[in-house]
Amino acid sequence: MNTLKIPESTHWLNKVPSVTLAFWVIKIMCTTVGETGADYLAVDAGLGQNVTRAVMAALLVTALFVQLRTQRYTPWIYWLTVVLVSIVGTQITDLFTDGLGVSLYLSTSVFAVALAAIFAVWYGVERSLSIHEIFTRRRELFYWLAILCTFALGTAAGDLATEALHLGFTWGLVAFSTLIAATYTAWRLGANAVLTFWIGYILTRPLGASLGDLLTQAKTYGGLGLGAMWTSAIFLTVIVLLVAAAQFSMGTSTNDQAVE
Repeated sequence: MNTLKIPESTHWLNKVPSVTLAFWVIKIMCTTVGETGADYLAVDAGLGQNVTRAVMAALLVTALFVQLRTQRYTPWIYWLTVVLVSIVGTQITDLFTDGLGVSLYLSTSVFAVALAAIFAVWYGVERSLSIHEIFTRRRELFYWLAILCTFALGTAAGDLATEALHLGFTWGLVAFSTLIAATYTAWRLGANAVLTFWIGYILTRPLGASLGDLLTQAKTYGGLGLGAMWTSAIFLTVIVLLVAAAQFSMGTSTNDQAVE
């Protein structure tokens, strides 16, 4: 959604992909995997919540370290980090609501305030929240901190809508799809590109979670009964194929430029 430009001399250093249809498709699938993957590991695979949290947090730290060490956007490590952030963000919310008994109303409010504070500090320091300008280490750290908070907020907001407000999985999916469509329409009509991007990014989290719940939950609970394992496997396969295509395309483009 963002149309801001940066100098060509620094464009190659940007650590975030272009915002295209493929970006949003992969992102929504990552959010679904964050919901279903965490459930599968903790429940179906029998690891339990504590072990799952520890393993996923360690993997996220490792992936983030590699991501920060890269000099430019690298599809496979970037999207691996997003998947892990999605899982950890889901677990953070689950820890608050299920482990500590914090209400979804409170957790949603806390994460919303925390995200607003991150954006305020980020903008105060860097004077920009554009994802097309992530070409310094400090901006990238702000970016990933904001991403983690959007996943935690989106999980809490999604659970608030589908469970506490009793919308259910199907109507939750419809509600968040409608809000995303309204955000896209606002951007097309001239609304601020940075603002609409981040609103859309936040909303895709509960959208993906509602989709994941709809696919995995038993039919008696309003789902389709596909199960966490199969849903995670299918979505991960599609993510891998799309990311592999992006990685191959980037490699081909780099080789063409080298020949020229």
